[in-house]
Amino acid sequence: MRSAVGVTALLLALPGTAFAAPSFKLRRVNALNGAGDAVFLGAPKGDSRLFVVDQRGVVRVRSGGRLKTFIDLRSRVESGGERGLLSIAFHPRFASNHRFFVYYTAAGTGDVTIAEGRATGDRGTFRRVLLRIRHREAPNHNGGQLQFGPDGRLWIGTGDGGGAGDHFGHAQDRRSLLGKIIRLNVDAAGARARIWGIGVRNPWRFSFDTANGDLWIGDVGQGSIEEVDHVKWPLVGLLNFGWDVYEGRSSFESKPLGPGRYVPPVAQYPHSEGCSITGGYVYRGSQVPAAKGRYFYGDYCSGTIWSLRLAGSAVTGIRKEPITVRGLTSFGQDAAGELYLVGGDAIYRLAG
Repeated sequence: MRSAVGVTALLLALPGTAFAAPSFKLRRVNALNGAGDAVFLGAPKGDSRLFVVDQRGVVRVRSGGRLKTFIDLRSRVESGGERGLLSIAFHPRFASNHRFFVYYTAAGTGDVTIAEGRATGDRGTFRRVLLRIRHREAPNHNGGQLQFGPDGRLWIGTGDGGGAGDHFGHAQDRRSLLGKIIRLNVDAAGARARIWGIGVRNPWRFSFDTANGDLWIGDVGQGSIEEVDHVKWPLVGLLNFGWDVYEGRSSFESKPLGPGRYVPPVAQYPHSEGCSITGGYVYRGSQVPAAKGRYFYGDYCSGTIWSLRLAGSAVTGIRKEPITVRGLTSFGQDAAGELYLVGGDAIYRLAG
């Protein structure tokens, strides 16, 4: 994400573009109107509710056909531009332990903060801060994604600390938690964040495929290229996604690559197609059979939506879909695996 969200989402066709059949449609989810500056949508396992994150510091829940305030964190959150309340994740045993986790930039400092809460019915209560990462040199590149992995750990994607060209040198520096994919064992008292991947610029949205555990990352580019990264599960050893030695598959800065096995992107697109990638999900729902197994991603600036499929270790069938969502801040999944597209103040569900 590069700039302030809250742009009205519009559904339209891309003129003059050929699309491979089958194509998909979007249905506006009117029950989520009033979700504010929406930047994320998610749901606990086995739960019929939908939770929508408002960048300004509020999580709302659609429950019983109504949209309600789940938790209000505005007093804790520094919001505006790329800062704010950025995502929510639910413990794999949420149904029994009611634990949830939020990612936000802290009021007064902008520090990247991971905090825990407890839910009682449709209301959430703030409990404690689990992790705070100093982020005061620039207001951009805060990362923003939380996802529980197949290992039961909480995975976190942090940006490189902002500026341009990794000005502060965090991404390839293993001593820094910025510009990283890290994981946290939230079930162990006093657990420390562990770095799993380095060399990301701003992994605004990433996800795990619910069918096989594979990790998909949409990493926002610098001035030329947006990239999609993929790693098969299980995730073994330290990996290096290349920034700022590489932007996409192209050389960016002449310097040695840092530690870890280099992983080039599996897909990329130039800034003639957009300017800020929004990573998505592999579709595993039942309502749109033609989308099964396809990874969907898009661009915040152009609103373009792409999908692709993985055949073995090779990406195939990359195609531009005949749908766009302007101000595309996020994708989301419900508990049934249906795919949602979040456009600030309008939210859509993928349909056939």
